[in-house]
Amino acid sequence: MGSPSIPALLVTANVGSIFEDPSEMLKIWTEEFLSTVAKLDPKFIALHCQEVGGKNYENSMKHVEHFVKLLMSSNELRLFDKIRIFLDEDYSSAENFTALGNLYFIHESVENVLIWDFNDVKFVPVSDKQVHSGNIEAVATKEKAKFPQDFFPECKWSRKGFLRTRWSLNGTVVDLINIHLFHDASNFIAMESYPSVYCKNRRRALEHTLIRFHNDRYGKAPYFVFGDFNFRTDTEGVIKKLTEGLTTTRLQNNKNNDYTKLQFANEDSQLVLTVGKKEFNHLDHQKVFLTPSPTWLKTFDKELEAFEKYLTEYPINFPPSYPFEENISHARSYMQTRCPAWCDRVLLSHTAKQLVDEEEKVEYGLMGLDTCMGDHKPVYLRVELKLNSGIVKCCEHAPYECLPATCQCCQTFASVTINIVDMCDYSRKSYPNVTIDSQLLHEPITRDMLSHEPYTPESAESRSPIPEEKIKDEAEPVSAAQLKRRLEYILSLERKFPMTRSESANVEMRASNGNFFRNRAMSEVPRMRRMRLISTTSASSIHRYQSHHSSSDEDWYEFEEETGSKCSSEDRQSDRKSDIFDDIRLEKTTKFKDRRRNRMNCCSVM
Repeated sequence: MGSPSIPALLVTANVGSIFEDPSEMLKIWTEEFLSTVAKLDPKFIALHCQEVGGKNYENSMKHVEHFVKLLMSSNELRLFDKIRIFLDEDYSSAENFTALGNLYFIHESVENVLIWDFNDVKFVPVSDKQVHSGNIEAVATKEKAKFPQDFFPECKWSRKGFLRTRWSLNGTVVDLINIHLFHDASNFIAMESYPSVYCKNRRRALEHTLIRFHNDRYGKAPYFVFGDFNFRTDTEGVIKKLTEGLTTTRLQNNKNNDYTKLQFANEDSQLVLTVGKKEFNHLDHQKVFLTPSPTWLKTFDKELEAFEKYLTEYPINFPPSYPFEENISHARSYMQTRCPAWCDRVLLSHTAKQLVDEEEKVEYGLMGLDTCMGDHKPVYLRVELKLNSGIVKCCEHAPYECLPATCQCCQTFASVTINIVDMCDYSRKSYPNVTIDSQLLHEPITRDMLSHEPYTPESAESRSPIPEEKIKDEAEPVSAAQLKRRLEYILSLERKFPMTRSESANVEMRASNGNFFRNRAMSEVPRMRRMRLISTTSASSIHRYQSHHSSSDEDWYEFEEETGSKCSSEDRQSDRKSDIFDDIRLEKTTKFKDRRRNRMNCCSVM
């Protein structure tokens, strides 16, 4: 036996199709789900649903309440006295609607249960049953985001996004993330190459999400991310495998000459495989993809490989979860529309895997193989979570300290985006994050990049593309004391010679764990300007200027751009008095006032 643990059941289910026929499908689906709960006997259940309310959500959303009641009133869940349910149902808010639903059921034997409040940035106790539905934007115990539309350019409108909660279960902290990524819209486009354009869009969205969590202002925590990733097999590779030695025929559209189908036949002219935009039909479709477990197909399941540094997964020994028939009498058959794939997954961070007591049985499987559960069959992971583990961190340093130091975890994420932090403006004000695509850099950030003096020309130049092993390492490590002395020296220079900085349109506001930085995009260098007195005939203005005690907002100076052209003797004569004020600073410090008084005395003598 391992250390004390909590048996947890994590389930992802795309429930969209069960709301197309709610009168029959809701009951079948919930009965199969509850029978799995009874068999696995968990004490903590996390059910992550996608497409809550179905495709026709305007008409079907009313059935969601019945779906929730079937679960909450069930005999199998009668001892689960602590419940939190989050249902994003407000389809009238197109900019926020994700149709995601997170349902959590905690057994009465689990006593020390806390959920994170993202507004107050603290854990709050969970001791009752709460259902948040409709518009849940103001609910503080969840974090929800919709992916930018340009992540899925093929789709005019999308509900894709994520919904996160953070839990403390008997002293073990973990994030549970529900996610829904974009699907393959056309088999023809998917088979053009690997990775396909759809695969690249999914990769971009998932990468965006993981980076967000790694740079989390709430602090990093181990996480399980489970949902409809819409991961697909390498369609090009699968078709090549299935059609070796076959003859290809293209059926064209008479209107635009585009082919509508690809047909592959054997030597006897028997049709073996047909591929259309939304058709994928093999002669022995069920035998090839379902029975027995298609181990050959798993070799083409590659999308997770791009995230091996961030995520892990327990071995898959079950058939693809999509696309199953929605006909009750054909529950075990695939539809002949797409190449079957493992779209629905339960993934976890490497730190989350440390929370799993692997001395106990870990079960990763498909729910309802012989029961109609819609086009997606739910996928579940049953694990034992260790107690009193606190927060298992991927790296121990404070925010931004990873940049000058060596951190394999943060170097991995820094290869995607980099935060530019201007520490000289450290203050109590908060500014948001500004990121730069690291493809502009030749190499990942190292200590050498930050070893030279700030505000020197070298700081603004890009690094040499010469391989690092060819560059002689002459820079010494920068200690915290050295950095402090340098910053103090820079501040002392600014007090002597105030610096004028142009404004950047990209400045945002961000706070991070009580430390506030100014994150700023690089702004263009301002033009050199000359300062001179404004020509005026106002006696009152001249009198007030000569008194040098004015605190009004009246402008005493005007500026002209320096073009670098030579001035005529007449120009030099006319600017004779204004030249005296070329080096005056506008800040009303004591030194400035003394200098202005001395200059005015000189003018009166002239």
